[in-house]
Amino acid sequence: MAVVYQRSKGLTETEQHFCPGCTHGVIHKLVAEVMEELDIIGSTVGVASVGCSAFAYNYFACDMQQAAHGRAPAVATGIKRVHPDLAVFTYQGDGDLAAIGTAEIVHAAMRGEKITAIFVNNAIYGMTGGQMAPTTLLGQKATTAPLGRQKDLHGSPIRMAEMLATLDGCAYAERVMVTDPASIAKAKRAIKKAFTLQLAGAGFTMVELLSTCPTNWGLSPVEAIGWLKENLVPCYPLGVYADRAEQKEEAAK
Repeated sequence: MAVVYQRSKGLTETEQHFCPGCTHGVIHKLVAEVMEELDIIGSTVGVASVGCSAFAYNYFACDMQQAAHGRAPAVATGIKRVHPDLAVFTYQGDGDLAAIGTAEIVHAAMRGEKITAIFVNNAIYGMTGGQMAPTTLLGQKATTAPLGRQKDLHGSPIRMAEMLATLDGCAYAERVMVTDPASIAKAKRAIKKAFTLQLAGAGFTMVELLSTCPTNWGLSPVEAIGWLKENLVPCYPLGVYADRAEQKEEAAK
């Protein structure tokens, strides 16, 4: 019988712990497939931080390093500088990268560290019980904002792709989603481009992936997909926010 589909060699056979309808598993699959297609599983180091990403070292077949909360970019920087021939990526959620780890990611991008950040944005703290995150939408309820996020009290949601794209060291930043086959294919292309540019020495690369959190949103998996499209995308528009390699090519023509 012909094999039509099989698990990526970039993933282990460990059963994942994510909630039903969560798209972390889809994103794991895409990163694994990119490593396999680029033939870099044996020469890649991933850095997981604290949050729903904390068990990534059980799922990826490459070498993995656990970092303290928010410190994945600093750990990845150290690994890449000691082993510049390796592909190095961080896997971080919005409560990690955009909150306690904001300084780490900003300065890694500013310095143009040759690492790739896989940033999963579901607009809430997932693992710890649904607290308000820096990416929580205005009006969106959370356990620490039961009346919804208020601009005059909590400020506006932070848009990481747009902010990091302003830094000269950021070679590539794109925001995608993983809600349907077409968007998943596009997300994979973005991840592959980020890794390819890193390996070419272009500088810091980042892919922000809009993701669901049905459990803490209080929605079914199907409802969560619709809520993401109707609410997250307008606040966090999809697209490429920095591609300095492409800009250099255009300038050279």
